[in-house]
Amino acid sequence: MSSVKILLVDDEEIVRINLEAYLEDEGYYVLSANSGEEALDMIADQKIDVGIIDMRLPGIDGNVLISELSKLQPEMKFIIHTGSMGYSLPASLVELGISDELVFKKPIKSISKFTGMIRKLTEGKV
Repeated sequence: MSSVKILLVDDEEIVRINLEAYLEDEGYYVLSANSGEEALDMIADQKIDVGIIDMRLPGIDGNVLISELSKLQPEMKFIIHTGSMGYSLPASLVELGISDELVFKKPIKSISKFTGMIRKLTEGKV
């Protein structure tokens, strides 16, 4: 079992459930939420290593959520998981060190891309 804690935020239940199950099978501890507000409440007493964040969420969107999470936990790394083909990183997220390499478009062809990127992020290779 990995000591890496992942926060998964996606309002599409089937996507969230499938990705959570996959990551848990890979040995990660996963907290999942269906909204940004739920995610913020959930992590109050948890140190999270990597957030996998959908951009289109009810309430606060993924861009705002990442900004808020990074204020609360500056060491947290992020992967963006979006179904918006036209999504481009805003300057505020680029300033946090998020690059295009960390933006995964739905549907992802190989779910193993997540574990590879999580490893790179937690080993400081991104």
